Amino acid sequence: MPVVRSPIVSLRAKGALAVFTQPAFKAERVTYPVMTPSAARGLLEAVLWKPAMRWRVQRIDVLAPIEFVAFRRNEVSSRAAAPSVDVVRLGGHVPPFFADEDRAQRNTVALRDVDYAVHAAIELTEHAGPGDNLAKFVEMFRRRVERGQHFHQPYLGCREFPADIVPADSAPPPVNDSRDLGIMLWDVAYAPGGNRARFFRARLERGMLHVPDDPEATLVEEGAA
Repeated sequence: MPVVRSPIVSLRAKGALAVFTQPAFKAERVTYPVMTPSAARGLLEAVLWKPAMRWRVQRIDVLAPIEFVAFRRNEVSSRAAAPSVDVVRLGGHVPPFFADEDRAQRNTVALRDVDYAVHAAIELTEHAGPGDNLAKFVEMFRRRVERGQHFHQPYLGCREFPADIVPADSAPPPVNDSRDLGIMLWDVAYAPGGNRARFFRARLERGMLHVPDDPEATLVEEGAA
């Protein structure tokens, strides 16, 4: 049975800095040249998310020249562990965590002065009820973008790089830039048995990154060639 989707809706995201980290780099953060589909989905979900719907990113337009900047940031080498259920229920010792004693300087290669238009469609999920429909969610999304409403601060790859979300109606045309982006992260499939990162062969065509529905399809075609 074919999946029913809404008409394409759009938003525009701008920011001074962005880091869409390539998984191949572990300790250092090196960004992809273009926003990833998973980061674009994060922007959309910051504006509107309900259990009855899911976002399918169709295209990402690059509206500003791709420029990189390198700097160092203080990060922590580990993170505080959540107390166990027994500690929460019965009380007990919780190991302390002092960030100042666990800091490490790491290099970051980021994008600067970014500007994107994200185009996506909405699908209903198995949690949709009788009162849920695509037209309702489309109208909610458009209204929230116009009013500048969001559930949490949208960000560009990392939470310390906030994004300004505005309607895409007045967005300029994409930049005239075409390049091979290599193997790019499409999204992460979350499952009880373990999470799996999914990738696709990405290419920027005249400032537009077209996002496939089946990320593995482009990799199969690449291998067959």
